[in-house]
Amino acid sequence: MKINRHFDEIQDSYLFAEVENRVAAYKKKYPEKSVIKLGIGDVTLPLPPAVVDAGVRAVRELGQSDTFRGYGPYRGYSFLTRAIAEYYARRGIALSEDEVFVSDGAKSDIGNILDLFDSDCTVLVPDPVYPVYVDTNLMQGRKIVYADATEANGFLPLPDESRRVDLIYICSPNNPTGAVYDRAGLKAWVDYALDCGAVILFDAAYEFFVGDARLPRSVYEIEGAERCAVEFCSLSKTAGFTGTRCGYTIVPHALGNLNKMWLRRQSTKFNGVSYAVQRMAEAVFGEEGMAQCAQNVAVYKQNAALISDTLTDMHIYHTGGINAPYIWLKCGMDSWEFFDRLLAKANVVGTPGAGFGRNGEGFFRLTAFNDCQSTAEAMRRFRRFFSA
Repeated sequence: MKINRHFDEIQDSYLFAEVENRVAAYKKKYPEKSVIKLGIGDVTLPLPPAVVDAGVRAVRELGQSDTFRGYGPYRGYSFLTRAIAEYYARRGIALSEDEVFVSDGAKSDIGNILDLFDSDCTVLVPDPVYPVYVDTNLMQGRKIVYADATEANGFLPLPDESRRVDLIYICSPNNPTGAVYDRAGLKAWVDYALDCGAVILFDAAYEFFVGDARLPRSVYEIEGAERCAVEFCSLSKTAGFTGTRCGYTIVPHALGNLNKMWLRRQSTKFNGVSYAVQRMAEAVFGEEGMAQCAQNVAVYKQNAALISDTLTDMHIYHTGGINAPYIWLKCGMDSWEFFDRLLAKANVVGTPGAGFGRNGEGFFRLTAFNDCQSTAEAMRRFRRFFSA
């Protein structure tokens, strides 16, 4: 028996697990301390009422013999794939229902999609980057090259035309930096992918936070993207599904055999999302559900604006916080040291930039997903921490 030695190439502990371990150790030592978490991007507001009502109705259906359902379609129930396609249509993007695949979240599919590509593919990821992009490729032995995202380019790198790659990861709005590509920047990546014959793996998990109509929320707003891009999206942040688990992946027919291959892969390795959860997801895309989701997201955007305004007032360089739920600040020291100091002195938790890559060192990520009162208190503590 031989094990996969590529696991030796990844960190022993997943970044966010390490953050939680350090917080748990601190709280065990100082149980009286009130710790405010602005670290892991988990939501705090409850599911929208329209979503809850849809879930209750669906569970009751499953409790009756004449409406009971077992295994669902591998792509997802048509009521949900149709609702997602219509959601894109309202934004001027034409999709057929069979280009939509329902999943248990973007994170799963971002890793699982790699089953479709050879291990010899060269993968390009930005640095800093969401660790899943790197770890899932290292586990399969792929070569990874990096696009440097730095303060100099506003953490929005553009393609290096002299370098040829096969797979390209783009997250916009970005995790961890909160930076958002404009149409010209995203078009540069689409044109580059078409020239290389590469596939863009576009993470749109935070698209619902983009309020500026000049900024693209989907890669398919860019001409030609349907010929070079797969898009992943999640209801985790849009509708509070972090504990419910539902997302979707768009695989256009214009990508050749990838749509057929993805269906084959999913029908072999994935049994689908539960009927009740898919009914809840359907409700998200209804008029009432959209309005209620927007109300929740508005709270998080208010938190993000407060964090950004506080940092601006303190003359601390940062990105994000306007069209994204993440704020990426310059801490000016070893980011894990900053984490420990902030936890000990202010009892506030964030995420060290070093955990997102080489270019993340010296930076720190905060999230807007706590409640308004806790976020406001965290910012008061931030001011005291930096003035001490």
